[in-house]
Amino acid sequence: MTFLKKYLTISLLICSISACKKGSDPTPVTPTQPAKTVSVKDISISAMPFNAMVYNVTPAAPIRVRFSEPVTTSTVNGAVSLRDAGGATVPVTITLQNGDSTLLVQPASPLPYLAKYNFRISEAVRSASGGGFTTPVSSNFLTQIDSSSKFPVLGDDALLDLVQKQTFKYFWDFGHPTSGLSRERSNGDNNVVTSGGSGFGIMSIITAISRGFITRAEGFARIQKITGFLKNTAVTVKGAFPHWLNGNTGAIIPFSQKDDGADLVETSYLVQGLLCARQYFSGAGEEATLRADINVVCNRVEWDFFRKGSEEVLYWHYSNTYNWDMNLKIRGWNECLITYVLAASSTTHTIPATVYTNGWAGNGTNGFINGNTYLTYQLPLGPPYGGPLFFAHYSFLGIDPKGLTDQYANYMTQNKNHTLINYTYCTTNPLNYFGYSDRCWGLTASDIPNGYTASSPTNDIGVIAPTAALSSFPYTPTESMKALKFFYYTLGDKLFKDYGFIDAFALKDPWFADSHLAIDQGPIIVMIENHRSGLLWNLFTSCPEVKAGMKKLGFTAPYL
Repeated sequence: MTFLKKYLTISLLICSISACKKGSDPTPVTPTQPAKTVSVKDISISAMPFNAMVYNVTPAAPIRVRFSEPVTTSTVNGAVSLRDAGGATVPVTITLQNGDSTLLVQPASPLPYLAKYNFRISEAVRSASGGGFTTPVSSNFLTQIDSSSKFPVLGDDALLDLVQKQTFKYFWDFGHPTSGLSRERSNGDNNVVTSGGSGFGIMSIITAISRGFITRAEGFARIQKITGFLKNTAVTVKGAFPHWLNGNTGAIIPFSQKDDGADLVETSYLVQGLLCARQYFSGAGEEATLRADINVVCNRVEWDFFRKGSEEVLYWHYSNTYNWDMNLKIRGWNECLITYVLAASSTTHTIPATVYTNGWAGNGTNGFINGNTYLTYQLPLGPPYGGPLFFAHYSFLGIDPKGLTDQYANYMTQNKNHTLINYTYCTTNPLNYFGYSDRCWGLTASDIPNGYTASSPTNDIGVIAPTAALSSFPYTPTESMKALKFFYYTLGDKLFKDYGFIDAFALKDPWFADSHLAIDQGPIIVMIENHRSGLLWNLFTSCPEVKAGMKKLGFTAPYL
């Protein structure tokens, strides 16, 4: 091959290869970016972390959500919701900031105080690149308590007057029209009356006369009606009354299947009130007749029968149908000291002192003696942390604990320290319940959501009962007054009703009872009065048989 020929061949080959390469190049394409998922980096409400239930949120409640990626604006509105506790949608304003990577949500108008809400962001959110949302949100919050005063501010004495007078309406306006006895509760069968609560009611009537809420004649007529019904109509078993009676007929209403007879503890609360009335109405004529009728009712209680023969203990129940099947011994420490005091005081069916020492006190065993220190306060008697506060109330509506001692305890120290343990527990709030404070405290037996329980530091479900702090005025006047002012001024629109304070409430998951109970309303009136004047203490402990009975059991006190 000649040089020229070779050159032409190579040139044509290079040219051919070059031409083929140019003709086969595709149009340049920018690579497709993968869609990025989006998640929540952090979320806050009123500048507080919002990863779990949040309390004490301002009514404006600004919610700020930071996303890991910008989001598509059109997907946000349908994905965000705010709902109240009933599930109703709350209008909100939604704003995207910081290049659509921060979400600001605010209620269209301020939210109500002390209300629970649920905030949601659903999976419908998409990132700006079309990616899915990997961390849907569902969080709850509770708005703060409205701290403004709900009622005009009164002096302390005027406030105590008002609370006693309003609470008294439970026993006066709501008393059973036929028997005059106290109805068990405001939201139950209005023919169910309670023997123990009626004893508290009698003491409340005496207080009302003394305070000028009703006249002496009005109060006398009501107690005369009550006593006549108890003497002539109400069914008793061995002279003792059942827990519940029919307010029209006096028939026994069973408290439970086998609790269809005598309830000795409830009877003791009733007798406690009757004896106070006997001492209060000390005049001649009709008042003398009333005193005689009260003696008939009290003296026929066969306290000694409830030893079940000759046992060294009293039993709580006896039924003509089930006999001793309930089999509940009355042992301390609890609310039943009054039962042993009255049994020992009886002039017709008394018990020896050994029944008190061996039965009630168990010779200091069976958990009667405590002596341990809880939250810096030593507790002479009873269960750890003292139990529910009604232990310090029911027996001591009539029994004056001031200077009262026996071989086991100083009873003012017992009740005061029990109350201070309860108060300090609520103040320190180990379970972190929203609302507990030095102004919002008091654990005792009360209604609770869907039931009833005896609340205490060892059985605390977050429910406060106003009767706990208010019936403790004789033991903790400063702490109880703080609670009263908070219950009345701050929460009064929710707590203070026609018959005084409702039975109980919870702030952690807002709930307010629709009930008033005789056994909770009565101690409020009576113990506030004992704090103010000692009226019921003075009446009960002036009974000659009570003095003799307490001395028999080994008590000493200035009034004995």
